Amino acid sequence: MKHYIAYEGSEFVIEWFHDQKGEAIALEYFHKQPEKKQRKLLNLFRLMGDVGKIFDETKFRNEGDKIYAFKPQPDRYLCFFFRGKKIIVTNAFTKKTQKLPPGEKELALKAYQSYEKRVKEGTYYEE
Repeated sequence: MKHYIAYEGSEFVIEWFHDQKGEAIALEYFHKQPEKKQRKLLNLFRLMGDVGKIFDETKFRNEGDKIYAFKPQPDRYLCFFFRGKKIIVTNAFTKKTQKLPPGEKELALKAYQSYEKRVKEGTYYEE
Protein backbone atom coordinates (compact mmCIF):
# COMPACT_ATOMS: atom_id res chain seq x y z
CA MET A 1 0.00 0.00 0.00
CA LYS A 2 1.12 3.52 -0.67
CA HIS A 3 1.15 6.38 1.77
CA TYR A 4 -1.01 9.11 0.22
CA ILE A 5 0.07 12.45 1.65
CA ALA A 6 -1.86 15.42 0.26
CA TYR A 7 -0.10 18.07 2.36
CA GLU A 8 2.37 18.06 5.24
CA GLY A 9 2.16 21.17 7.40
CA SER A 10 3.55 22.21 10.77
CA GLU A 11 0.19 21.55 12.50
CA PHE A 12 -1.34 18.66 10.51
CA VAL A 13 -0.50 16.07 7.90
CA ILE A 14 -3.39 15.69 5.48
CA GLU A 15 -3.70 12.30 3.80
CA TRP A 16 -5.97 10.73 1.19
CA PHE A 17 -7.72 7.66 2.63
CA HIS A 18 -7.17 4.46 0.64
CA ASP A 19 -9.18 1.28 0.95
CA GLN A 20 -7.73 -2.22 1.25
CA LYS A 21 -7.31 -2.40 -2.54
CA GLY A 22 -5.26 0.81 -2.50
CA GLU A 23 -8.02 2.89 -4.08
CA ALA A 24 -8.41 6.48 -2.91
CA ILE A 25 -11.79 7.77 -4.11
CA ALA A 26 -11.28 11.34 -2.89
CA LEU A 27 -7.90 11.50 -4.65
CA GLU A 28 -9.46 10.12 -7.86
CA TYR A 29 -12.18 12.78 -7.64
CA PHE A 30 -9.52 15.46 -7.06
CA HIS A 31 -7.53 14.40 -10.14
CA LYS A 32 -10.64 14.73 -12.33
CA GLN A 33 -11.13 18.38 -11.31
CA PRO A 34 -9.80 21.33 -13.33
CA GLU A 35 -6.58 22.88 -12.05
CA LYS A 36 -8.40 25.94 -10.64
CA LYS A 37 -10.62 23.72 -8.44
CA GLN A 38 -7.61 21.66 -7.36
CA ARG A 39 -5.82 24.85 -6.30
CA LYS A 40 -8.80 25.92 -4.16
CA LEU A 41 -8.64 22.65 -2.21
CA LEU A 42 -4.85 22.69 -1.89
CA ASN A 43 -5.06 26.23 -0.47
CA LEU A 44 -7.47 24.94 2.21
CA PHE A 45 -5.13 22.01 2.93
CA ARG A 46 -2.22 24.44 3.27
CA LEU A 47 -4.16 26.70 5.64
CA MET A 48 -5.30 23.80 7.84
CA GLY A 49 -1.93 22.07 7.72
CA ASP A 50 0.08 25.16 8.63
CA VAL A 51 -2.31 27.16 10.87
CA GLY A 52 -4.21 24.24 12.41
CA LYS A 53 -7.65 25.81 12.02
CA ILE A 54 -9.91 27.32 9.38
CA PHE A 55 -12.16 29.86 11.05
CA ASP A 56 -14.48 30.34 8.07
CA GLU A 57 -17.34 27.79 8.22
CA THR A 58 -17.96 28.33 4.52
CA LYS A 59 -14.54 26.71 3.92
CA PHE A 60 -14.34 24.02 6.66
CA ARG A 61 -17.08 22.68 8.87
CA ASN A 62 -17.94 20.05 11.47
CA GLU A 63 -20.57 17.75 9.95
CA GLY A 64 -21.13 15.78 13.18
CA ASP A 65 -20.11 12.23 14.17
CA LYS A 66 -16.41 13.24 13.98
CA ILE A 67 -16.76 13.97 10.25
CA TYR A 68 -15.63 17.33 8.84
CA ALA A 69 -15.74 18.87 5.38
CA PHE A 70 -13.29 20.93 3.39
CA LYS A 71 -15.53 23.13 1.25
CA PRO A 72 -13.92 24.49 -1.90
CA GLN A 73 -17.18 25.56 -3.58
CA PRO A 74 -19.09 23.70 -5.00
CA ASP A 75 -17.22 20.58 -3.87
CA ARG A 76 -17.03 18.86 -0.52
CA TYR A 77 -14.16 16.72 0.71
CA LEU A 78 -15.14 14.80 3.83
CA CYS A 79 -12.50 13.94 6.38
CA PHE A 80 -11.75 13.10 10.01
CA PHE A 81 -9.02 13.93 12.50
CA PHE A 82 -6.80 11.15 13.83
CA ARG A 83 -4.13 10.96 16.50
CA GLY A 84 -0.68 11.99 15.45
CA LYS A 85 -2.01 15.28 14.08
CA LYS A 86 -3.46 13.66 10.98
CA ILE A 87 -6.46 14.58 8.87
CA ILE A 88 -7.68 11.78 6.64
CA VAL A 89 -9.69 12.81 3.56
CA THR A 90 -12.18 10.04 2.77
CA ASN A 91 -14.48 10.97 -0.09
CA ALA A 92 -15.58 13.89 -2.24
CA PHE A 93 -18.60 15.07 -4.18
CA THR A 94 -20.17 18.11 -5.81
CA LYS A 95 -22.68 19.75 -3.50
CA LYS A 96 -26.13 19.92 -5.07
CA THR A 97 -28.41 20.36 -2.03
CA GLN A 98 -28.36 22.32 1.23
CA LYS A 99 -27.90 19.22 3.39
CA LEU A 100 -25.03 16.77 3.41
CA PRO A 101 -26.17 13.64 1.54
CA PRO A 102 -26.46 10.80 4.09
CA GLY A 103 -24.77 8.35 1.70
CA GLU A 104 -21.66 10.55 1.53
CA LYS A 105 -21.46 10.82 5.31
CA GLU A 106 -21.90 7.03 5.57
CA LEU A 107 -18.93 6.55 3.23
CA ALA A 108 -16.82 8.82 5.44
CA LEU A 109 -17.88 6.98 8.61
CA LYS A 110 -17.08 3.59 7.07
CA ALA A 111 -13.68 4.88 5.97
CA TYR A 112 -13.04 6.15 9.51
CA GLN A 113 -13.86 2.72 10.97
CA SER A 114 -11.74 0.94 8.37
CA TYR A 115 -8.80 3.30 8.93
CA GLU A 116 -8.96 2.97 12.71
CA LYS A 117 -9.16 -0.84 12.53
CA ARG A 118 -6.35 -1.18 9.96
CA VAL A 119 -4.05 1.23 11.86
CA LYS A 120 -4.65 -0.74 15.07
CA GLU A 121 -3.85 -4.00 13.23
CA GLY A 122 -0.76 -2.41 11.70
CA THR A 123 -1.97 -3.09 8.15
CA TYR A 124 -2.84 0.42 6.87
CA TYR A 125 0.68 1.71 6.29
CA GLU A 126 2.13 -1.48 4.82
CA GLU A 127 4.78 -0.96 2.21
